[in-house]
Parts: sequence; structure tokens; C-alpha cells
Amino acid sequence: MAIAREQTQAPLLLSIFFILLFLLQFGHSLAAAEKENSSNPSVSWSRGRDKNDLRKGSESTESLEEDGDEFTGGFSTLDSMLQWAIGHSDPAKLKEKAEYTEKLSPEEILSKQSEIKELMEKLKMPSDAELMKIAIADLNNSSSSTQERLHALNELLVLVEPIDNALDMDKLGGLEAVIKELEDIESEIRTASAWVLGKASQNNVVVQDQVLGYGALTRLMKMVQSSYTEEAVKAFYAISALIRNNERGQELFYLEGGDVLLQDMLTNSSIDIRLQKKVVFLVADLADYQATTSANDKNNNHMLSLLSDWVFLKSVVDLSVKRDLDLQEKVLMAVRSLLHLAPTEARDLKEFCGLDQVLERMRVQLEDLASDEDIGDFVRDLETLRREVQSLFHQKLDQATKSPQ
Repeated sequence: MAIAREQTQAPLLLSIFFILLFLLQFGHSLAAAEKENSSNPSVSWSRGRDKNDLRKGSESTESLEEDGDEFTGGFSTLDSMLQWAIGHSDPAKLKEKAEYTEKLSPEEILSKQSEIKELMEKLKMPSDAELMKIAIADLNNSSSSTQERLHALNELLVLVEPIDNALDMDKLGGLEAVIKELEDIESEIRTASAWVLGKASQNNVVVQDQVLGYGALTRLMKMVQSSYTEEAVKAFYAISALIRNNERGQELFYLEGGDVLLQDMLTNSSIDIRLQKKVVFLVADLADYQATTSANDKNNNHMLSLLSDWVFLKSVVDLSVKRDLDLQEKVLMAVRSLLHLAPTEARDLKEFCGLDQVLERMRVQLEDLASDEDIGDFVRDLETLRREVQSLFHQKLDQATKSPQ
């Protein structure tokens, strides 16, 4: 009876097999390459686990994606598999294979079907949830080497980019595992861990609150003062991601001494310029957030007071003396945002910060650079921004002059 059914399906099977036969050779090559999996991080799925462990892990995981048809081995439909095969085949070779398959007996077709099913099984890729579970398990495995844990963190860095995956991190125990790595003795591990937390928290209030709830902000603020520049940069990146557009995060940041930290990073001449750019960019974000919240919200008073303080304003404006156009652009963006805050005094910017002189000096500098073919477009955009800030500044200054003292 089985043979009879296969004979009925023979035309379909023939059309499938002559397209897929070339995959068999590809499958053997893939199997050989898989043996070198651990030595090539770019194609590896996990460390400290073999494929049997992966399969066991997937059985206990609530699937976040629907399983495809067993025969298609990861393709959504048989048709999509055929379309892929056709698009990646040589027409002449396809004709040759077709002639060959027409001569196959039903028994031979059954044998080929079994072989192709086995190949499709090998080609199945684990889901993101499975990969995340394996990476997290590697972090929690006390026998994992530094390189294995670093590799696991690098995998998570890519996997948490989609918002749904980031939301799954805490369910899988990933946030606690990564936060624990912030205490590692190896700077490289601490750096990668901070990077993962920042990536997962970016524009994701749920993950922001989860990470803040685990108390990671305190540790990250200490890491910003690390003598290892990359560690400090990634730690500040994580802090920025945690408190951006997050009222609770901003309040916790202030209570942890965030005002002192920002002030020091703005004025410390030994701070890496990449860090100072990130600080100024965050200042603009914080000011934009405060400008959109209610002036009567008491929870905003701490951060609002800091951003409108003339000493703090001067620290931001003074960074414009550095002849780095990217930094100057970020300073202008920050000043523009700060000018939109009601408590910001235009008189302070004029008398204590010398904003008028700073803007004029920048105008002359940009005028000299405008003819440079390599950066001319950027310089002209920067000049447009400078004029916008100057106009806004003078408007606010005029309003202050007309207002009663």
C-alpha cells in the first residue's frame, strides 16, 4: 500500500527531487563544516553544548515561533523551499537531474526522500529563544571559560536587538545572568555585559524598569569611572539607555550622584572625547524629556534644577572650544534643548557662559571650513544649527530683558 501511494505521488516527488538532489552534496559539506563549529564563532550556535543538548533544550522551551513542516526543515512551506532551490540552481544541471530522476524506481524515490528528510533535519536552525537559553546557560555555568562567556555575551548582544527578544530576556533569567557579569574580574566581560544591558534597554521601558529593579544602575555608574576607556564608554551607553525617557530611571540616577558624575565628565580634561560626546548627547535627551513633562511634577525638580544650573550650563558650553565638529554639533544640540527649558536663564548663558562669543567664534571657524570639499556639506548643516541656536538664544534674551526684574 505504501508503494502504491508513492506511485500516485511520483510526479510531485520527481519535481521535488531533481531540484533538491544538489542539496545532498551541500548537506554533506555542511556536516563537515559543522565539525569545525567551535573553531569558527561566526557560524557557531553555542559553546559548552552539543546538538543533542540543543534539541533537549528546545523541547522544554515554550516556542515563540510556530514550527515549520517537518519535511521542509525550516522553510515555511514546501513551495518556498522549491523556489529557493530553483533560484540557486544551474538550469542545465536541473535538466540533467530531471532526466536522471525520471529513471528512478518507486523504491529509489523512497530512499531519496528519506535521505532528503534527514538533510533537512540537519539544516534546521535553532530559534532565537533557544539560542538565548543556551547563551544564558553558558553564563551560568561555572565551568565556562572567559572566552565562552564572552562569546555568549556577544551572541546575546545580537539576539536582544529585536524588542520581543529583549522582553524575553528576563523570563529566561538572562538579565540577572548578565548583571552578575558586571562584577567579573575581567574588564572585557564587564564591558560586554554593559553593552548587552544597554542594547536590551534601548527604547524599551519594560526592560529599563527590570534592569533598574535589579539595581544595575549603581554598578554601571561605578564602571563609568573605570581606567579602561572601552568599559567606561559601554557603561555610560548602558546608563543612557536605562534613563532615557524614563522618569524613575532619571530620579534614581540623580539620587546615585548622577549630577556630580555628569559635571565631572563634562569638565575633566582627561576624559576620553567619546565619553564627553555621549554625555552631551544625553544632556540634550534629558532636556528634551524635561521640556515635555509637567512643570508641576515634583519628581522632575532634581533633574530640572541640574540642567538649568549656570555652572552646569557653562560646563556644556565650554566643550565647544574643542575643535571637533562632531562634539561641537552635539554641544549646539544640547544648548538648543536647554534653551527650551523654562528655568534656563538666557542671562546666565550670556554673562556666565559667554554664549554670544562662543557662537561668533564658531561662525568664523565654520566659515573657514565651508570650502573644504570633504566636509563642506556637514559644515553647512552645522552652520544652520548654529544660527538656529543663536536665534533661539536672542529670542529668550529679549524676553528676559522685557520681563520685570
